[in-house]
Amino acid sequence: MIPMQRNSNTVTYAVGTETCIDKMKKQAALPIFSDEACDFLDAVSKKLLQMPEAKEYADVITFAFWGRKASLQQLKRNYINDEIRIGRGIVFHISPSNVAVNFAYSLAAGLLAGNANIVRLPSKAFRQVDLICKAINEVLADSCYMESYVCLVRYGHSKDTNDYFSSICDTRVVWGGDHTIRTLRESLIKPRANEITFADRFSIAIIDADAYLACEEKSKLALDFYNDTYLNDQNACTSPSIVVWLGEQSEVAKMQFWRTLHEIVKERYSLQAVQAVDKLTALCLLGENGEGAKALTREDNYIFRVKLEGLQEELLKYRGNSGFFMEYIASDIAEITPICINQCQTISYYGVEQKKLEKFLLECRPLGIDRIVPIGTTLNFSLVWDGYDLIRSMSRQISVLPEVVKKIQ
Repeated sequence: MIPMQRNSNTVTYAVGTETCIDKMKKQAALPIFSDEACDFLDAVSKKLLQMPEAKEYADVITFAFWGRKASLQQLKRNYINDEIRIGRGIVFHISPSNVAVNFAYSLAAGLLAGNANIVRLPSKAFRQVDLICKAINEVLADSCYMESYVCLVRYGHSKDTNDYFSSICDTRVVWGGDHTIRTLRESLIKPRANEITFADRFSIAIIDADAYLACEEKSKLALDFYNDTYLNDQNACTSPSIVVWLGEQSEVAKMQFWRTLHEIVKERYSLQAVQAVDKLTALCLLGENGEGAKALTREDNYIFRVKLEGLQEELLKYRGNSGFFMEYIASDIAEITPICINQCQTISYYGVEQKKLEKFLLECRPLGIDRIVPIGTTLNFSLVWDGYDLIRSMSRQISVLPEVVKKIQ
């Protein structure tokens, strides 16, 4: 039986209160991309852009620009053909512990889909989370209309709390990976509630060596790759674990690429001792179990590279993070098919013709791959994520038959 009350001692509120959650149960859903939601997100965006400290965090500023009204109106255009679509009610979001700003995008998607939102914040302490919560609280203090649509909470491993929030939600969104999904599924949701889950996934980068060598902005490309990987300690599902090279000059290009990246990593990245040990452990496991895998000479512990003689699905069990990359030279994009399994999320690329990527998708039809984006943009949030259209998944469309329309008119 689902418990219908929570233990308030286990929950702390960064935004909202228990009373706010009680009001959510009676709050009317909004239409998608409502003026109220867009105005609220635009106000939060302006608050963040005015904060001097926020400028120290690129991910916060990126979110702030994404949330501007002009940006939201651009996104709205993808949904103008939907007739009548409103929110489902209450959305319960479980954000990942290792990505600072994900919770904010999930909240924004829930609001744009017309819902009241309960968001469990990351368990790890992030200054970015505090700044965004501060901006939200300031906007709510200026205008209380949206206070029944936003509640941001923290709590530990409490099944009772999971049970309660799950029991009152109309959509549950789980970003935490396989283990978190299994844990949350022990807590029942309403019979008509739906669930959106984001499982453990990995990503690939493809670089055309000839295009890279002709590139005049190699440092910028290296910085873009750094942002895709090291900013989140390579923990994000969008961060490439495998780098695939195409082209006749791959060996020359590889040497320049990793040397340029190393300069940036050494200057910007703070490598902890435990991370170096974890990478060494991953290297040993891959060397023992990965047929044809060979560790490449490294200057220090900032970048670990492993050369692969072939691409097999089993290799993915031994991928690491914090700067651990498997590397493969391919003569054709189709050679990546064995690793484009269901768990493969994003392909980031440089110098590869879009027509070649589209041809690969149409001819090889891999089970995985939900996104193909340029290197440097893997962390850019989209309302279509992991193959889910978040707006349509968190809202419901009301069908009006033509005959009814005539009678109404």
